[in-house]
Amino acid sequence: MRMAVVSEQSAPARRGKIAVWWLIASEVMIFGGALSCYILARTAGPGWSAEAAHLSAILATINTFVLLTSSMTMAMAFAAYQKADQRGVCRFLLCTILLGLAFLGIKAYEYISHIADGLAPWSGSFWSFYYLLTGLHALHVIAGIIVNIILLLAAGKGLHTGYRIEIAGLYWHFVDIVWIFLFPLLYLSY
Repeated sequence: MRMAVVSEQSAPARRGKIAVWWLIASEVMIFGGALSCYILARTAGPGWSAEAAHLSAILATINTFVLLTSSMTMAMAFAAYQKADQRGVCRFLLCTILLGLAFLGIKAYEYISHIADGLAPWSGSFWSFYYLLTGLHALHVIAGIIVNIILLLAAGKGLHTGYRIEIAGLYWHFVDIVWIFLFPLLYLSY
C-alpha cells in the first residue's frame, strides 16, 4: 500500500521533469540555431573583432560569477528541501532571485552604456546578434526569476514546493549553461 502512495506522489514529479526536459530541448534548438547563425556570420565577414572589442570582458566575467553562484544557491535550495529545512529553502531561493536580478542589472548597465555610445541593435551585424542573443538569454533569466519568486512565496507560506524546486533548478541550470556558451563567443573571441 505504501509503495502505491509513493508511486502516485512521484508521478507528478516525473511528468514535471519530462515536461521541463522537453522545454529545455526546444530551447536548445532555439539557442543552438541562433548561436550557429552567429558563428557562421562571424566567420564569413570581417570587422567583427573590432565591434566585439567594445564589450567589457570584466563585466561579463563578473556576470558569469554571479550567474554561476546563483546556480549553486538554486542547488542549495533543493538540498534544503531534501533536509526539510523550510527556512533554508526560502533563504536560498531568495539568494537565487537576488543574484538573477544582479545579473540583469549588470546586463542593463551594459545595454545602456552601449546604446549611449551609439552601439544599438541596428548598428551592425555584430550588435544585432549581441542584443538578440543576450536579450533572449535575459528573457530566460526573467522567466526563471518569476518561477523562483512563485516558489519562494509558496515556501514562505509553508506550502509543499518539493519537486517543483528541482524542476525550476533544471531550468535555471540550463539558463546558466547557455550563458557559458554566450560568454566566450561574444566577450572573449575578438
